[in-house]
Amino acid sequence: MKTTAQVQGALPGLLPIAAVEREVGVSKDTLRAWERRYGFPQPQRDEAGNRSYPLAQVQRLRTIKRLLDAGYRAGHVVALPANKLAQLALRLNVEPAAAQARNDEGAWRAALDAAMHADVHALRAVLLRAASQLGLRDFIALVLTPLTAEVGRAWLDGRLPVYAEHLCTQVVHGVLQHSLLQLPAAAQARPRVLLATTTGEPHGLGLLMAQAMMALEGCDAVSLGVQTPPGEIGAAAKALHVDVVALSYSGCMPKRSTAASVAQMLAALPPVTELWLGGRAAAGLLLTQGDGARMQVFSQLDEIAGAAAHWRARHRDPVAPVKP
Repeated sequence: MKTTAQVQGALPGLLPIAAVEREVGVSKDTLRAWERRYGFPQPQRDEAGNRSYPLAQVQRLRTIKRLLDAGYRAGHVVALPANKLAQLALRLNVEPAAAQARNDEGAWRAALDAAMHADVHALRAVLLRAASQLGLRDFIALVLTPLTAEVGRAWLDGRLPVYAEHLCTQVVHGVLQHSLLQLPAAAQARPRVLLATTTGEPHGLGLLMAQAMMALEGCDAVSLGVQTPPGEIGAAAKALHVDVVALSYSGCMPKRSTAASVAQMLAALPPVTELWLGGRAAAGLLLTQGDGARMQVFSQLDEIAGAAAHWRARHRDPVAPVKP
């Protein structure tokens, strides 16, 4: 007779990766990226190759997540032993994750209610208060990410009029732009990242969220905005001597158009320039073996931290200071 752990798809005494994602609040893709880049976590695998995690590692991952929420970078804390992580968490007096999650859920749900009623003033007030209380990193991860996802779903299934979706987008963009302008300048930071969307992609909110997360990770991130032709992005990358070009492809972009756009970008960029891709249309994009060395596809904004740390490790650049 099978044990509960075996029925759930994990080895006895271990949690499967889907359960760890749910319990810790870190995506499966991020867990796999940490495993490759930092050597932790160290899952066991069943005969089918599925990852399962000892409970001690799950607890360590919870501590890492709380430290990341408090402003630490993945490159600083993921590889630390459990006792060092505990010391950092104790020193910071980090609020318990469950209580924090309840507060954040209330914020984004209040914002969603205002958005559904096209109440611009209430929406702006909720978002400004949340940004002030949480800080930019948690504001993006714990309020804007679920809010924009739910607004998108409501628009797609007809629960939210087009004008209300546009109003919400403009309010979120304004609050996020204001918060981004409060960050210290990072003119000498690396990597230097140029953000844009290509022709046919009019949605720029995801791009702005990515720019803010990159700035928080100490990158020198500048944006060309939306619907920039690939050739112009390539020309700007060469003129500005950037290390990375980051593109956002929302769900409205057809997969075929996305693949063609990426191919154009690779041809337009210098061979040493990396290409980072995000957004729903980029998820699952098939990369050729040659492209894989220059390209990364992100499914979550929190993967930016690991990518920036990995870039610096490969280029032996000093780690930039933690942003507020």
